[in-house]
Amino acid sequence: MPSKASKLLEGMRQSKAKWKRNDIVSLYKGYGFIVDVRGKNHDKVWHPKYPHLVTFLPRHRKLGEYVIDDAVRLVDEFIRLEKQGETK
Repeated sequence: MPSKASKLLEGMRQSKAKWKRNDIVSLYKGYGFIVDVRGKNHDKVWHPKYPHLVTFLPRHRKLGEYVIDDAVRLVDEFIRLEKQGETK
């Protein structure tokens, strides 16, 4: 049975529309990312195992498609690194 985070990831791959900030936070946290509250307008998102996987998540009501693209790209890179680690 797929996890909530993997269902979110698949949904975001299929469509960049309709996603809310809470969905993106759930996706990141489901894959072990930390969402740090930072400045007034953005939060820092990073992974403790791979600190180079970092981005900033806006706190806007309406999120641009680039935010979804960034989330999918970052999680995909995390998955790739984890699989690469399994094959070593």
